[in-house]
Amino acid sequence: MHHAIGTFEVSLKPVGEVGGAAEDGNALGRMSLEKTFSGALQGKGSGEMLAARSAVPTSASYVAIERVTGTLDGRQGSFVLVHRGVMQGGEQQLEIHISPDSGSGALKGIAGSLSLRIEQGVHHYDLAYTLPEAGSGH
Repeated sequence: MHHAIGTFEVSLKPVGEVGGAAEDGNALGRMSLEKTFSGALQGKGSGEMLAARSAVPTSASYVAIERVTGTLDGRQGSFVLVHRGVMQGGEQQLEIHISPDSGSGALKGIAGSLSLRIEQGVHHYDLAYTLPEAGSGH
């Protein structure tokens, strides 16, 4: 398993409500997602997110699909990330996986997952991945 680490900047822009306003206390929204990755992964991410926020401020969920295009440890190509996040009572569960067989270019055959953390407003990523003939040193 190889690890690519670095930081990213993210921009979320509301695209609109999903299903209109409802009286059940749940707000459903859609957002566009744009990222710039630095570090072992250098490139851009773009995608779309669907989010649900309940009437309880500490509870929310989201799913997203994101295409990442750039250079990973010197290999150029693209792949797709699939996100699933759930927050309840301040506890967070986040899963971000590379979509199977989504790699292209020199990233064809990539598999793995991405974890992230936010420290002092800076987004950090750790992409744990396998890649056919990916060389050593990571």
